[in-house]
Amino acid sequence: MRAQIIENCSVMQKTKQKAHIEFDCNGERVEVAFAPHKTLLEVLREDMGLMGTKHGCELGECGTCAVLVDGRSVLSCLMLALDAEERSVETVEGMAGAEGLHPLQDTFADLGAAQCGYCTPGFLLVAKELLAANPSPSRVEIKEALCGNICRCTGYIKIYEAVELAAARMRGEAAEISRESVYGYE
Repeated sequence: MRAQIIENCSVMQKTKQKAHIEFDCNGERVEVAFAPHKTLLEVLREDMGLMGTKHGCELGECGTCAVLVDGRSVLSCLMLALDAEERSVETVEGMAGAEGLHPLQDTFADLGAAQCGYCTPGFLLVAKELLAANPSPSRVEIKEALCGNICRCTGYIKIYEAVELAAARMRGEAAEISRESVYGYE
């Protein structure tokens, strides 16, 4: 399969053709044409106008470009867009539903878990994958799940607390924000 993709890319480059693929993006079927050498990150931003997925290191080291592919977090800067064919891709733009923001988005906002916000989409999607697999993660499990995501602005405590609070709310618990989470310790 991989050899066929490489062969197709070689033919397309020689003839200046674009790749055409279809996949599900944020719950909608899309067809997109792009240069075959582009990463999924580039296609999402440049060809589809989905700017929530961010360019970070472009080396797979920071997690800023994380998206969900078939429900699993993937670093879109390392994935060729051709590999998204017939798959399901979710970006941060797809997290909110008709009923409003996803609980993770709410708790990140409520707790101030984002400073500049640049890394936030990657954190949100990786956390969403975690909570889909484990609705009651421990702090250690949250840290392990998010260890591939780097934030240069915050300490990670508010991010961990936001994931814990979202998990509790998603389980139907009447979880409230602690005073210390918002105002710090006196």
